[in-house]
Amino acid sequence: MKELATLTLNIEDTLAFLNLNAVKSLNAINSAMLDDLNEAMDLLEADPNVKVLVITGNGKAFMAGGDIKEMMDLSPEEADHFIAYGNQTMNRIMNLSLVTIAAVNGFALGGGLELALTCDIRIGTTANKIGFPEVGLGIIPGYGGTQRASRLIGIGQTKRLALSGEIIDGAEAHRIGLLEKIVEPDQLIEEATKFAKQIAKNAPIAIKQAKLSINVGSQSTLENGLKLEGEIVKGLFRTEDKYEGMNAFVEKRKAEFKGK
Repeated sequence: MKELATLTLNIEDTLAFLNLNAVKSLNAINSAMLDDLNEAMDLLEADPNVKVLVITGNGKAFMAGGDIKEMMDLSPEEADHFIAYGNQTMNRIMNLSLVTIAAVNGFALGGGLELALTCDIRIGTTANKIGFPEVGLGIIPGYGGTQRASRLIGIGQTKRLALSGEIIDGAEAHRIGLLEKIVEPDQLIEEATKFAKQIAKNAPIAIKQAKLSINVGSQSTLENGLKLEGEIVKGLFRTEDKYEGMNAFVEKRKAEFKGK
């Protein structure tokens, strides 16, 4: 386990668990946490065995937003640097080749919702409090929230949250598509781990390429997305994992993928 000032990173075979651990501030994001997140990404990118990362928060919150005490006295120039660094970090998490699951516990407000939106899958709970309260502070989401949310749940629902500052519960977040699944709070980590294991048992190259196809294709025209998907499938037919997976299916045995 790697313990940093604001988080811990634990790698268990093909799974990694990143726990935000600035409990006193409800895991509010600040420069120190951004530094730690980048260090954690360095470690994950250097470990080829990790297939799935689960991100959650210790205490009552996934992340209760930005660190207001740090932000309140920033000049526009300093704010520009803070926002750029945050966006760089969020983009880095979003573009990890491994699969990311946000196990959203408690509060996921502002930057917390933005962090969850960088992940591939979001599993929440019935006790969640989720939203973009930034307009009540005289700002708007600055770590990609308006852009990622509108692509996930549509312009109307994003405007509903970002313009009103409304805080919604887990059931409503699930209804509008912010969360892919909700469970009871005491089942969250168990459910996220179970789902991570389900993903990790599959062919590593296929997992990475499926994520790439969806991420890139969804930002292009349907025609270009279909071309990309076709090229990816053709390339996968050259892999050893393809032969192993199909042979295992025919032979009715468990596939043993090697990521080749």
